[in-house]
Amino acid sequence: MLSFADALTLLGVDSARITALDRAVGGALNLATGGASGTLLGMVSGRGRIIGAGRDAVHGVAERLGRAGRRAERTEVLRAAHTVIVVVAWFEALDEARLPFSLDDVELTRGEQLRLVGAEGVAGDDLVRELLSADVLFPAPHRPPEFLTVDLQSFYTTVGDRFRQFLTGLRVWERLRDQGQFEAMTALNSELVDDAVRKYTDLYAQLALAAPEFNFWITRNEHQATRAEVRRALDGVRTLLAESAAHLTPAGDVAAALAQAHAATLGRPVLDATTAPEGIRVPSLREMYLDPDFRVAEPQGQSGPADESWWQRFEVRQDLTRYLAGALTSPALAHAPLLVLGQPGAGKSVLTRVLAARLPEAGFLPVRVPLRDIRAEEELQDQIELAVRVATGERTTWPELVRSAGGSTPVLLLDGFDELLQTTGVHHNDFLIRVARFQQREAEQGRPVLALVTSRTSVADRARYPEGLVALRLEPFRPAQIQHWLRLWNEANAQILTPLTWDAVAQHAELASQPLLLTMLALYDATEGGLNRDGAPLAVTELYEELLSSFARREVGKSTRDAVPDAETEERVERELQRLSLVAFALLNRHRQWVSSTELDEDLTALLGKHAVASTGFRAPLGAAEIALGRFFFVQRSQSVRSGQVLSTYEFLHATFGEYLAVRLAVRLLRDLLKQRPGLSLGESRIDDDLAYALLSYAPLASRQMLRFLRELAGRIPEGERDRLARQLIRVLREHHRTRTSEEYAAYRPDDLRTAARHGLYESNLVLMVLVLRGRTTAAELFPDVQAAVHLWGRHCLLWRSAMDEAQWTDFALSFTTRRYWGEDGTRALEISLRGDQALDHPRPIDANWLFGFGEGAGGQTWQRSYWDEIWHKESVAATTTDSIVRHTMDPVFANLGAAVTTFTPRAGEPATSVAHSLLRLLLDDVTAMSDVELNDLYRRVHAGMAFLPVGSPQFARICDVLLTARERDRARIRLETNEVLDTLVRSLGPGDITNPMDPLRRVLQRHYPALFDTP
Repeated sequence: MLSFADALTLLGVDSARITALDRAVGGALNLATGGASGTLLGMVSGRGRIIGAGRDAVHGVAERLGRAGRRAERTEVLRAAHTVIVVVAWFEALDEARLPFSLDDVELTRGEQLRLVGAEGVAGDDLVRELLSADVLFPAPHRPPEFLTVDLQSFYTTVGDRFRQFLTGLRVWERLRDQGQFEAMTALNSELVDDAVRKYTDLYAQLALAAPEFNFWITRNEHQATRAEVRRALDGVRTLLAESAAHLTPAGDVAAALAQAHAATLGRPVLDATTAPEGIRVPSLREMYLDPDFRVAEPQGQSGPADESWWQRFEVRQDLTRYLAGALTSPALAHAPLLVLGQPGAGKSVLTRVLAARLPEAGFLPVRVPLRDIRAEEELQDQIELAVRVATGERTTWPELVRSAGGSTPVLLLDGFDELLQTTGVHHNDFLIRVARFQQREAEQGRPVLALVTSRTSVADRARYPEGLVALRLEPFRPAQIQHWLRLWNEANAQILTPLTWDAVAQHAELASQPLLLTMLALYDATEGGLNRDGAPLAVTELYEELLSSFARREVGKSTRDAVPDAETEERVERELQRLSLVAFALLNRHRQWVSSTELDEDLTALLGKHAVASTGFRAPLGAAEIALGRFFFVQRSQSVRSGQVLSTYEFLHATFGEYLAVRLAVRLLRDLLKQRPGLSLGESRIDDDLAYALLSYAPLASRQMLRFLRELAGRIPEGERDRLARQLIRVLREHHRTRTSEEYAAYRPDDLRTAARHGLYESNLVLMVLVLRGRTTAAELFPDVQAAVHLWGRHCLLWRSAMDEAQWTDFALSFTTRRYWGEDGTRALEISLRGDQALDHPRPIDANWLFGFGEGAGGQTWQRSYWDEIWHKESVAATTTDSIVRHTMDPVFANLGAAVTTFTPRAGEPATSVAHSLLRLLLDDVTAMSDVELNDLYRRVHAGMAFLPVGSPQFARICDVLLTARERDRARIRLETNEVLDTLVRSLGPGDITNPMDPLRRVLQRHYPALFDTP
């Protein structure tokens, strides 16, 4: 805690003056030298001295900063200056407050002094301590300025309340009349607070003239033209920080060598030269790196930053250079690291490289630590020292490095925290805590250090956060940034390539919004003839196929030196894509976005065998996961080193790459089922779908994006083959339960699922594929050997749902619609249709005739089933969220309508409906939109069904009440015969039959027909 006296000392106020000031204010600057009441009175009487000393200190800030020999010392001076203006603003506002008494009259009588001696919780004590804690209030670059204003108002309100509480009971207060006390309370509350905030703002502006950091710490709304500007390579960071480092000495020795290594980074290409096709000029980081937009916030607790919805509460900012300048000069960053989050390919690592190069050598010592290359089990200090050695070739210890930096503050750039989490599990979930502890130790040793840690957004919830940590998330490129990037790319390759246009890229904006994927699109366009084919943009599946194939073809060409025939090249390309497809299934079937090299090796061994013989086709050997995947541009490899062993995980730069590859392989495997021919033609033999079952029995393919890929890939299959394949898949659906007595790929276990769940998931994928191939099918087609195919569809839906979590079931259920109808033979039928991309519509109404096996439009008598209460009970058994929501909504229906739920009234040529259904329509539908015929039909249906309901039940009374209430509303539209029917019903329930005055039905009838109960 920085006290007011400490702040004055840091700002260069003479110690003798501070001592004299403390004596003059009764020891208020040091509670140990005086009692609470005495110090407060001293502060009030000596307010002029406090204001004078504070003002002089503020005026001398610029001179004091000129004597600061270290960046950390400069930060402490600024912190002290801010502490002073918070306190001085309140005393100036108090001094000018319009009070109904003079502050000079505030004093203690002898009796008041005796009363306050030894008292606990004295308001004056609280007030002094409140003022001494002014250091807690400090602007932060991640918080809007209005948040600081609110904090100041709260602080000054508390101080004013404590001062008023102290005055209450003193002689000066008791002499005031009621109106005077009211005026004093008003002055000490709202007026004093508002005035103190205004004076603080004025003093803050004065400090901003002396020190630019005060401008960095306040987020200001930039002009629209400035916001739209696209900034490059953090070039504003050095400019913004140059003035604040003007008086500091540049680093020397190893620190200088480290700075030189960082500076060289800006001249390197944004991609490894071996990644780019020959002849293509890849611009440097200095030319090509665009400052990303971002959101920034301080997490509360452990939840938030990994959740997309959490970030939506915070505005997108476009002033990254200004924010970083504020964060790097703020005292807070020396106590907890800044956590930089982003998707794969968002530019987190590149940000650390550019920032390390842009920080001014005088004032900052950036140390970039790529965690993927450092032993994970080492202490942080050892990791830092190893990173310095790798970057400079020189051995040094951490204290020696800091000393060689002169007055510069070390800035740790710890890149790839997510790689530690992914490769080592929970072993390093406390890494951020350990970084904060390291900062605390260094601060205690007089070597304050700032820290920035990068990580993927999706694993942020697996980390433990230290108090005070701030999280920053990099945002995807907006269209203006993509267009600016394209201009730079086209300028760099103006003599080599046809310009890549925004119109061509805009069709694939989701990919182009990530910097690395935008680069991949540009490289593909440069080598494969463009994103436009014959003037038309590529379809999504065409783009993915071309992208993945072109990069695979380049890798094959590197390994073969383009010395093999084209046919063999294409075979090798296909094998490479199938390798990637197995990675995609490794992710899909584990329900996460990454897979470890160990898990992948286990999958490959289980599916292909450890010592497969080289051959053409799918069963070619894969080799080690690292060899198979490490070279692919669109696969990101995360790694860490533990006990000398490299631990790796893999993920796709964009999740849709994995989804496309999984769907691509699934379609190929299912199409291969058509190629099987039995050895004998005397009968059907078992279809060998073991590999398809192994891969397609752990996760559904029904997500929106995968379904889109399925539709487009299936659309390329010739129509005749589509029909044959659909029939073959129906056969597999029918047979796989009976014929799957063993499992060829039993060792393939990406997830621990029950056999029944795997059967359900596999079936659901087969049915989904049949729908994709045909567009629509029927229950009878899916289950051709079963008479009650409609019932079997329902049972299989329960199996599929039991195999999926709620999100998976939602995706699957939303992928199709159903239609109940009667077949040509009059039996019940069910049509299932693929839904497409149209908006979700209401399900078709259900005809109770269909449910209970009656013919279409069957008339006849009302019928009833007695198990309504069993239906209600069964709704609560499963206890799933969706079922429980429906039950929660329907509880009043079951409780109040009872048997009406299972009492059905048919009409010749029309659907049959339940009494509850008709009654709810009368109650909830907009009857003004109904025709008179439809409205009267609802009344007749309810009346017809009521003859089957028990008259003495509470439900019957409720139905009568609702029915008669609706009748009063619709009396003008109800036909004569309908009214007569209702009146006959009422007369049949006359008061003579209901003698109990508390009977629910009697009360209903008495309310609606009071004349029936009038006694002569």
